[in-house]
Amino acid sequence: MRLNNNNITNLVGLEFMLSHFLAQPSLLGWLDLSCNKITSIECVLCELKELRVLYLHGNDIWSLSEVNKLGELNYLHTITLHGNLIENIKGYRSHVISILPHLKRMDFSAVTRQEKVLASIWSTNIKPPRTRPKDASEHD
Repeated sequence: MRLNNNNITNLVGLEFMLSHFLAQPSLLGWLDLSCNKITSIECVLCELKELRVLYLHGNDIWSLSEVNKLGELNYLHTITLHGNLIENIKGYRSHVISILPHLKRMDFSAVTRQEKVLASIWSTNIKPPRTRPKDASEHD
């Protein structure tokens, strides 16, 4: 379903609109919400369990944690997020790939096996930096 270029700011009413046009909205496989004014990824998208392709490029998503909400979409294999503020955050691509392990394409380019491995390593290493005990520096 194409809903791109509509100045959409949020997804309130999306389920009603989808049920108006589709007999089984939960089976929707392709959704284009690109080039709108969406700032957050709302839970209504997570109810689209069969979603395979999601275009969100050219919106106003500014927090990487918004992508975490899509983690339960097990069939999602293609996503676009470029053109959002999140693409300027260090580790953007690795974060998205680690949250969405079934991705084959992101921002119109293939997700490689190596990227998946590196994203997995990257996600396990995101921890607060350990502080060194004061006494340990004296024995170096």
